[in-house]
Amino acid sequence: MKRLIQIAFFTLMMMSTACQQQKSSKKAQTTVKYTCPMHPQIIEDKPGNCPICNMELVPVKTQQKNTGLDLSDEQVLLGNIKTMKVGNGNFKNQQWVNATLSFDAEKTAVISSKFPGRIDQLYFKETGVKVLKGQALYRVYSEELLSLEKDYLLNLKQSEAFPQDLIYQKLTKSAAQKLMLYGLSNPQIKALKKGKFNEAYLTVYAPQSGLISEINISEGQYVMEGTPILKIENLDQLWLEADIYPSETDEVSVGKNILVKVNGFENEPLKTRIDFINPQYAGESQILKVRATISNPSFKFQPGMQASVSLDDQKYQSVITIPTNAVLREENGAMVWVKTKKGHYEMRMVKLGGENDQSVVIEGGIKNGDEVVISGAYLLSSEYTLKKGSDSMAGMNM
Repeated sequence: MKRLIQIAFFTLMMMSTACQQQKSSKKAQTTVKYTCPMHPQIIEDKPGNCPICNMELVPVKTQQKNTGLDLSDEQVLLGNIKTMKVGNGNFKNQQWVNATLSFDAEKTAVISSKFPGRIDQLYFKETGVKVLKGQALYRVYSEELLSLEKDYLLNLKQSEAFPQDLIYQKLTKSAAQKLMLYGLSNPQIKALKKGKFNEAYLTVYAPQSGLISEINISEGQYVMEGTPILKIENLDQLWLEADIYPSETDEVSVGKNILVKVNGFENEPLKTRIDFINPQYAGESQILKVRATISNPSFKFQPGMQASVSLDDQKYQSVITIPTNAVLREENGAMVWVKTKKGHYEMRMVKLGGENDQSVVIEGGIKNGDEVVISGAYLLSSEYTLKKGSDSMAGMNM
């Protein structure tokens, strides 16, 4: 009898323990967590506000076994969930870096005063104006110029009066050369010789076409010899300066051909080559400047315009590629959503390869024939977090 009582007591204890374990298991399987509707990566154990947007956290139930998402046809339609079957194909990798157009410093013309004088008239009074070669820039008054003209005419008369005396011919030639150094042209000197030109005013003309980038004087101002007056930037040819990071330096070299797309003219790509690589990084930015030259005969491009440069141009054959927006990237890695059967979606960690502005190579994680979500991937991740109460990438093999 005593033996039967002990067996009955032991049986009751085992049943009680099993019941408690079952209740504990059910409690562990479904617990309440709190997340932010706008930032589903925020998971908290108690109510509160989102640390990012300060919205009130909403409760969600977490389940230990998460195998994916099940959506109805209506949910798929409302979420604009679209998929595509992946397969092997060809891929062209183009790595683009940012660049900026600037003036070609080697084509810049600085107009400076060749003699002391007063700026009598400025024909251009603001920067940014286009000028043509041979167009009048300014007129200057100079008594020194007038003195040189008189000296030239005096030597000319003496050489005509004494043609057998070579000294006067040499002095006349020297005076003419000095006038040319001061800016007078051959037609002006011939006009001076014929008596049609003899004044203290000299008009200075543009030596090249371009854009006026600097005006350093004003009308009525006296200038000394060598004073910079104007600066004209040539627009027929521009510099392209690209920003290269340390990880990209192995992909650039002087003479390498590159493809350029100027913003606003993406449908008109340009081909050029690298002319110069700066031997040092710019300040503390860890950016290396790489320079190329592009032709601009119609002045279509302007300095300051942004552009993109393709450094790498490799072709891959028989690889799996998917649209770039199908990949979800986080600090722990990259993942995609795969449709395994009707209405059921699962996430997969993937290994990324080459990439361009439209597609990315997948080196691992999915195989030929898999149906990958190409539209609505972010919506699926948010829905997963709201339903499961955990980050979509939590627990995955990184």
